Amino acid sequence: MTPLNEDETREGHADAMLFEQPYSALVIGASGAIGAAFFDAFQKDPWCQHVHGVSRGQGLGFDLSSEPSIIASATHCRSWAPFQVIVDATGALSIDGVGPEKSLSALDPVQLHKLFQINAIGPALVLKHFSSLLAPGLGIYAKLSARVGSISDNKKGGWYGYRASKAALNMVLQTAALELQRKNPELRIVALQPGTVSSNLSKPFTAGMPTLLTPQASVAGLLLTMKSLRSKAGAHFVDYKGQDIAW
Repeated sequence: MTPLNEDETREGHADAMLFEQPYSALVIGASGAIGAAFFDAFQKDPWCQHVHGVSRGQGLGFDLSSEPSIIASATHCRSWAPFQVIVDATGALSIDGVGPEKSLSALDPVQLHKLFQINAIGPALVLKHFSSLLAPGLGIYAKLSARVGSISDNKKGGWYGYRASKAALNMVLQTAALELQRKNPELRIVALQPGTVSSNLSKPFTAGMPTLLTPQASVAGLLLTMKSLRSKAGAHFVDYKGQDIAW
């Protein structure tokens, strides 16, 4: 994906206008580091007429392992719909204190199931029930993914469950995009790579790294990337710098 330049914008591409006209946004996982940064950025955008957040601490019992709780949250959010932008910022790298596997010998079926539930199955159900809250016409459904979910980019191995669950998520997004775009060709579905962000999720794995992104810097880059998304069949897979990532 190449960001629109000034000449292209002057030519009247609708792609450049998504955040330059009034819109409403929804952030799922709004209590996490990146989700909170998205929520704050939308609040500060004068074009954003309303931003609503969904998180586990709201009292609705939102839980990625429970479809009834996802349905209840989507039903609750319908009062503020439609949304031109929905961002799902949920996900987990470590679960119950267990981090990524480094070898086949470390694979555990229970842990694998938990990773798929949080990173693939739950988000698939979120997309199932929240996509109906999108406004017709130009809009974005964005989901935090990870570069390690790219099969073609995997050069180091390891991290079996996290890699596989993110790859599964990416396939869900691609498949859903093809379906949803039959009714709304202007809809962009996008898997977002936020970079290595300073957060509770990444903290155990970033010791010694010279540079970490703040959640705010990551989100600023992701928003610029989202603004320049062009219409295409299927989903986008891009990073916070606006660069395409191979599936």
